[in-house]
Amino acid sequence: MPDWMEGLDVAITVADRDYMIAYMNPKATATFQSYGGSALLGKNLMECHNERSRELMKKIMETGYPHTYTIEKGGKKKIIHQARWEKDGQIGGLVEISIEIPLELEHFKRD
Repeated sequence: MPDWMEGLDVAITVADRDYMIAYMNPKATATFQSYGGSALLGKNLMECHNERSRELMKKIMETGYPHTYTIEKGGKKKIIHQARWEKDGQIGGLVEISIEIPLELEHFKRD
């Protein structure tokens, strides 16, 4: 992965087409520390999630349509973007990007 991902203050987790966790930047490792942190590398995402989440991951992989939502936990709000990634026209796997955002977020509508 590019060096800039290592120092980016967002959590990036990348899995291959078999749902195996292939990369976690330091923020992702810290975010998922209570679940094993860097020990999650090489683990299958399907084993880390409930049935609803597993079905959603399969849908993302099959359709290419991403899933984006916000969560609030521990006094922090985050936007989560989960998407399929591709390389040379072939499905590579899944990526999750988690960004901490303010509890009250400005919204601009531009024409």
